[in-house]
Amino acid sequence: MDGVRARVVGAFGRNYLAQSGAGPAVACVARGKRSEVVCGDEVLLQPGDPALILQVLPRRNALWREDAWRSKVFAANLDLLLVVTASEPTPNLDLVGRALIAARAEGIDTLLLLNKCELPGAAALRARLRPLEGGGQALLELSARQHPARALESLRPWLERRTCMLIGASGVGKSTLANALVPGLQAQTQELSEALDAGRHTTTSTRLWNLPGLPEGSALLDSPGFQAFGLHHLSVTQLQHALPELASRIGQCRFQNCSHRQEPGCVVRDAVQAGEIDPERYALYLRVLGELLAPPH
Repeated sequence: MDGVRARVVGAFGRNYLAQSGAGPAVACVARGKRSEVVCGDEVLLQPGDPALILQVLPRRNALWREDAWRSKVFAANLDLLLVVTASEPTPNLDLVGRALIAARAEGIDTLLLLNKCELPGAAALRARLRPLEGGGQALLELSARQHPARALESLRPWLERRTCMLIGASGVGKSTLANALVPGLQAQTQELSEALDAGRHTTTSTRLWNLPGLPEGSALLDSPGFQAFGLHHLSVTQLQHALPELASRIGQCRFQNCSHRQEPGCVVRDAVQAGEIDPERYALYLRVLGELLAPPH
């Protein structure tokens, strides 16, 4: 199929921005009523005003949320997921764990960010995150509001020449961090939304920004905060492989298809009892497993 190859750098409801090479981003729309185009997609464009997205090219990966009622792909072709948490508001470690599972299932690298590390509650949250670190999860502590320059310096090696996405519950400081990485981001987003006449039609938008001061190919995808992260699109096998504590023990139970719930000879449950697997992490596994095995609505 003929067309100009471009990358989708903005999604505003049914309106998009796409960029070809170093050229300016152009407004475009997708064919059909239901659009599966997301930020980070490589597409073929038919020039016009607006341009028409003819085809979405095969993705290296895609980040999904899916519950019992609907599924949503919200980013594609990522190199790194930055998962932000903080001790205020009350930490949502279920959301953190689910985001990490979703990324690992797609082969996307992850970096956990403990923001607002200056707050008194940070020490208690740090202790709760330690089992993740023990399982090999990279963790950085920072204060995006109080020490933005220091935060950027610690993040720089992770961001260079990679397409990264920020994700986190509302209130954890994700927007503060995004604005530190891309100065003027909120004002630019509002301006683009108005230019596309999209502000009145959608409450969500995603935007891919080149990161100033970093090598070419360094980009940040910013999206709205949210409080739920369904994983219904995963299989039980994908779930088990996406949790390092379980993945390292696959094949060691008495039964090859062990669900790690009540079967005899389960090394995972033995590890929980022995304190080798964190009970919170095991409880997360059981919650997600229950959702995957629940009968359809």
